[in-house]
Amino acid sequence: MSDEKVDAPKPEPEIPAPAPEAQAAAPASATPADPQVDPPSSWRPPDKSPTAVIAIVAVAVLAILAILYAWNLPPFSGWSEETDNAYVRGRVTIISPQVSGYVTRVPVQDFAEVKAGQILATIDDRIYRARVAQAEANVAAQQAALANSAQAQRSREVATDSQNAGIANAQAQLTKADADMRRARALVADGSISTREFDQTRAALLAAQAALQQARASRAIGTQDVRTVVVGRAGLEAAVESAKAQLRLAQIDLDNTIIRAPADGQLSEIGVRVGAYVTAGTQLLSVVPHHVWVIANFKEAQTGNMAIGQRARFSVDALGGVELTGRIENLSPAAGSEFAVLKADNATGNFVKVAQRIAVRIKIDDKQPVAARLRPGMSVEVRIDTSGGSKR
Repeated sequence: MSDEKVDAPKPEPEIPAPAPEAQAAAPASATPADPQVDPPSSWRPPDKSPTAVIAIVAVAVLAILAILYAWNLPPFSGWSEETDNAYVRGRVTIISPQVSGYVTRVPVQDFAEVKAGQILATIDDRIYRARVAQAEANVAAQQAALANSAQAQRSREVATDSQNAGIANAQAQLTKADADMRRARALVADGSISTREFDQTRAALLAAQAALQQARASRAIGTQDVRTVVVGRAGLEAAVESAKAQLRLAQIDLDNTIIRAPADGQLSEIGVRVGAYVTAGTQLLSVVPHHVWVIANFKEAQTGNMAIGQRARFSVDALGGVELTGRIENLSPAAGSEFAVLKADNATGNFVKVAQRIAVRIKIDDKQPVAARLRPGMSVEVRIDTSGGSKR
């Protein structure tokens, strides 16, 4: 028996069995196509009716037009202009006293409704009442001086009448002395009277002439006295008017110790308390009338087609975007930069064009209940229809 080792045969590698799906597919692919089976076809949606096609096209066109209108693009560009640089305005009146003093009463509260003439505060008036009394006394003194002037004029006129009588008496004495002198000349010629008597008669004549001149001078002095009184009366009358003016000023200061509302409206927060010392011009509070309007600042290029009377719509941020209507009432006579205290003056040569703003005043239409809630200073967004109105 041989010792040689016999090699065992190697096992064949196992071939995996095909999957059932492959087995099922293999015969199908191997089997020739059955002429009785329909070939597969692609899916097609059902045809739309003409009405549906027209509706889809119409919706698409409307959507495109809405986008063009919202973006203010042709063909809708130029029909309206809008800006968010707009605010509600009103005649806000700052209340300040015209006199100085301690505040004695503040009968109103913050944000209260007031009527024109209603008392808002009072200032201690004792000093101003004393000044009124002093001015009244001064008026009385000046009027008494004027009355005294009238009495002095009457007295001077009576003295003038007496001086007229003195002139008449001196004229009579002169006439008598002149007659005596004529007789004395005739008598002294024939020696009937002595030279001494003639000289006495002549002296009497000269004395009568001097007395007449003195009487006339006194009459002239009396006339000038009357004129002096009349001329001085004008100064006294002016003094009376000055005293009356001082009285009116004192009365005005007294009246100004009571601070009243200039118009109907609503108060701001009260900034003064009883006992505070205030001076002329001190800001105490503000009165806000209910009449308001809108000032919209448009770029200058937007105002080319704007005119008075054009319709405007604006939404108010503080009222949840509620929309109100109005009309253009007026346009500013100049750009806002022209009213600036410090005007821009670029002289360096590095010029950059900046669009200027033109203020447009909009009157709010009546019969809009929500308009009563508008307050000066509120922000609004304005859109103006520039297709109507008379251009200015």
